[in-house]
Amino acid sequence: MSDLSSKEAFPNADTRTNSTPEHPAGRPDVESNDVPKKDEHVYLAETLSTPRQILFIATVCMAMYTNQIGLGNTVGIVGVIGESFGLTTAGEMSWLLAGYSLSIGTFILIAGRLGDQFGHKRMFVIGMGWYALWSLIAGFAVYSTYILFIFARVFQGMGPATTLPNALAILASAYSPGPRKNMAFAWFGGAAPFGAISGLAFGGLFALAWWPWTFWSQGIALAALTAFSAWAIPNQHVSDKATHKTRGERIKFMDIPGCITGVASLVLINFAWNQAVVVGWEQPYVYVCLILGALFAAAFFLIEVYWAENPIIPFASFNVDIAFVFGCTATGWATFGIWVFYFSQLVLNIRGISPLLLAAWYAPVIPSGLLSALAVGKLLGKISASWIMLIGQVAYLVGSILAATMPVDSNYWTYFFFSVIIICVGMDSSFPAAAIIFSDAVPPKYQGIGASVVLTIVNYSISLGLGFAGTVEREINHGAHNKADELLGYRGALWMSVGLSGLGFVFSLIFLAKEKLRGRKGAVTEEKM
Repeated sequence: MSDLSSKEAFPNADTRTNSTPEHPAGRPDVESNDVPKKDEHVYLAETLSTPRQILFIATVCMAMYTNQIGLGNTVGIVGVIGESFGLTTAGEMSWLLAGYSLSIGTFILIAGRLGDQFGHKRMFVIGMGWYALWSLIAGFAVYSTYILFIFARVFQGMGPATTLPNALAILASAYSPGPRKNMAFAWFGGAAPFGAISGLAFGGLFALAWWPWTFWSQGIALAALTAFSAWAIPNQHVSDKATHKTRGERIKFMDIPGCITGVASLVLINFAWNQAVVVGWEQPYVYVCLILGALFAAAFFLIEVYWAENPIIPFASFNVDIAFVFGCTATGWATFGIWVFYFSQLVLNIRGISPLLLAAWYAPVIPSGLLSALAVGKLLGKISASWIMLIGQVAYLVGSILAATMPVDSNYWTYFFFSVIIICVGMDSSFPAAAIIFSDAVPPKYQGIGASVVLTIVNYSISLGLGFAGTVEREINHGAHNKADELLGYRGALWMSVGLSGLGFVFSLIFLAKEKLRGRKGAVTEEKM
């Protein structure tokens, strides 16, 4: 349910994802250096009629909407899917969600770089088509094993990983700075809670018939959306700089060594933590994967800092502020991943509610998410982003405590309702706050990748957090042979989310104190001058 408020999240940034400028076909306003004149740039969406603009924005926002559907439609029926494959514990079934978020978090940055090279619209359409294909395969996995289903979920995630960064780039280059652009980004972020609740509702509805229809219907709808987006999104050509590059220059720009080592590291580390939930850490291949992942991570870091001319992640430009951004964002969204999975499992399997009722119970995320996004959009220009980050971490902490301590038979309007409302504040404040801090902390040439980096951390942390919580659940649930043991495992996982959110809260306090101290030193220096 990640969120983006407005261009205020990137006050110093170039208004395009990454740094490659785009211009419409046939534009003669390109000088010898292949850069469009700033005062002659045509913002494509602003040349469209109002109905056409509405279709354009709605289509691009489908990237966020369908991303959240892919998460929500499995959360509520994960038990039904797991039962059909013979899975018995929540830890085993967490892979059905973790694989999806893993691939999103792993491939976002690469997909954004591909959009710079081959066109953001083209990659958006390809991503939707890919998402449709693997949604259909996920449904057909019912005739095979859960291994195929997990692979399908992993490959499904590559679709949103492709559409999300390229959708942001399309919106950024389609409008000039101003109210219309702000509203376009606001709707993009606002599509997240609608997608999540739609996924929960459709998943629960189709599961009443047969759960594969959840994914078959999704695949059919995505295929139609793929064709529609090819028409609704205006054509945007790759810049002359990109098209005139030689093959060697393209390869160097793509940073192939960085892509390979980065993807290998993220996949191996995440696989180790989530697979340990299924087979245990005593299996040699699990910790071998973790060690290999760490080695690939070290190689990726060295390549990005010392070798790559166009690094995917500019580690060389990072500072302590960025470290706090990463820490707060990672702990907060890992908390969210654990919360949304294990809180739903608790009320589904222990409380005994239906998947459709679960969708209704989570419905408050829609008004809460929209109000939070609008409030953050207004506050970002008036108070420090570090304060908003702190507010978000407090929300994660309080919401996760309510989930971990909720009595099984408590009234909905007490623990569950307030946990949902409060957690939404954390989700809808942490992303824009992280984006603005990242924007202020890195040089201008790296401004454009801010959203993609934060989106990577958001989605990867969801998956990794499920691995952490699943390990806790497996170690304390005594095999989950009865409801009491199941509940014990769920509680342990939810307390893991409390610990992570508490760590994020500490990070945000330290960062706020550091910022205040820096401000005082600056004031003293000015007085002396």
